Amino acid sequence: MRLRLLDATIDCLVEYGYAGTTTTKVADLAGVTRGAQVHHFPTKTDLVTSAIRHLAAKRTEVAMAELDRLKASADPIGDALQLLWEMHQGPVFSATVELWVASRTDDELRQQMAAVEPIATSSLVDFGKALMPEYAGHPEFLHAVYTAMDVVRGILIASWATRDQAELEARWARGRGHLRLLFAGLLESAAAPH
Repeated sequence: MRLRLLDATIDCLVEYGYAGTTTTKVADLAGVTRGAQVHHFPTKTDLVTSAIRHLAAKRTEVAMAELDRLKASADPIGDALQLLWEMHQGPVFSATVELWVASRTDDELRQQMAAVEPIATSSLVDFGKALMPEYAGHPEFLHAVYTAMDVVRGILIASWATRDQAELEARWARGRGHLRLLFAGLLESAAAPH
């Protein structure tokens, strides 16, 4: 029942936005009673942030399942960047952005998102450390991973204005190329004798 509620919440956020997502709509879409919904998630804020936390965990599982393939890749950096891009496609990212924007003016949601966001971000950082453990201790490694996430998110948000798939892919190709240079420089710096 909890999973149905969490999945229905994401669907509502994507279709109606945060303002249009109500606990009643979520309960109806999940096929559960309003009382059952309140039992599991007392407030709308609890419901939407739990849904994002749940999906961030699922996204991490998908990434970790790719770890061996990426370690064996001829281009682990490029392939890892492409996986990061693919992980940000679809309704999970759209729902997350809805919550980021709504939290600007909703104190309760902002507090919840402030707790959830580091969990989601740290899972991607942990994936990067598992993929490249020899560089994980480099002082710039964390910044490079955050920069990669910022580039992916920025390109995707900006693409909503045009919805031009060819332009989106071209922007990602450019961003991925620059990120590859960033990581290559980081790896060279880490390998250089000090």
